[in-house]
Amino acid sequence: MARQLRIEYPGAFYHVTCRGNGRAKIFFDDGDRQRFLIMLEESLKIYRVILNAYILMNNHFHLLVQTERANLSEFMRRFNVSYTGWFNYRHNRCGHLYQGRYKAFLIDADSYLLEVSRYLHLNSVRARRLHSLDYQRQWQYAKKY
Repeated sequence: MARQLRIEYPGAFYHVTCRGNGRAKIFFDDGDRQRFLIMLEESLKIYRVILNAYILMNNHFHLLVQTERANLSEFMRRFNVSYTGWFNYRHNRCGHLYQGRYKAFLIDADSYLLEVSRYLHLNSVRARRLHSLDYQRQWQYAKKY
């Protein structure tokens, strides 16, 4: 079955997510996270993509981006290949880091943009199942994350 075409156009907003192969970790420590962010910043500059929000979980990441040039596929290809190569070298491993293709959801309404931003910012609290904590403690956890 053929892959669905990605809709790309200048100024488009996307919710991009990518999960570790077999739900394995893609970050083992803060060194991995720091390098990920450095490589992300480089790719953002090269492809003129605007990062609005992000979250790095242990086995996946989410990005909320806007493309100035309708080049999401090129941006993600460079970024994912760069980080995978570095990660594999650092951890003396080979093969796929990610499970399949990245997923990119086109955001076509302001209300959905707000929902995606809220989802990303609260992802760490929801993933840890901190529902029993009061809102202030949940907020403190999210800010530290």
